[in-house]
Amino acid sequence: MNKSADFALAAYPQAQGAARQPAYSEDAGSYDRRTAAFQAYRQTVVEALPVDPGQVVLDVGCGTGLCCGMLVEKVGAQGGVVGIEESPEMAAIARERVAREGWGNVTIVQSAAQDARIADTADAALFCAVHDVLQSPDALANVMSQLRPEAQVAAGGGKWASRWLVGVNMQARMLHAPFVRSFEGFDRPWHHLEPLIEDVELRELAFGSGYVLTGRVKPTCSARRPGPAPPTSTPRAASARTDPAR
Repeated sequence: MNKSADFALAAYPQAQGAARQPAYSEDAGSYDRRTAAFQAYRQTVVEALPVDPGQVVLDVGCGTGLCCGMLVEKVGAQGGVVGIEESPEMAAIARERVAREGWGNVTIVQSAAQDARIADTADAALFCAVHDVLQSPDALANVMSQLRPEAQVAAGGGKWASRWLVGVNMQARMLHAPFVRSFEGFDRPWHHLEPLIEDVELRELAFGSGYVLTGRVKPTCSARRPGPAPPTSTPRAASARTDPAR
């Protein structure tokens, strides 16, 4: 971690371990309004994900579904989007959005990323503003196991800028504190993901306080794990559905 990041952490205490973040539970109803300014950034991350019409995309940590509409536009009516969201409150709002927008090819799975299962193999995965998920090797391994070999991946979110940009890092700390459990790995948020993908391209944004990373899943990392039949089906032109809370 760089020195300006250390200063930022000293000024603003760390988020508390594995405790549930209020932003994703009791404050979930205000999440869209609180993060509206970042919708253009979400669009940048989604646009970086190479997806063809008819394919299926995993939206890992989909939150209230703010990326789902943009992904639906990319995959078309014959494709599908599977949103994976741990928070019951956020998943409920996402399901309401899906129903309101009439996205018949979107499924919301309420599950932690390390436990989520889908019935088919997906063609791509999006990790947009999900720092905690990216810091979990178990979550990444499970997501990779649901993807076909050489599936496309795009990740984006906040990070520490250069050590000299103290003000930028202070601002990054304040912006992201309500939404992350820990700032561990915030200097290189993709460090667990990078060994699982190839043809990696990294672009920094906002004076280095943001990033977009893309790549393709290595064939050795995408083999699906054996296990019982999962409770959801891949929504290729299927009716929208919701899964019971776990």
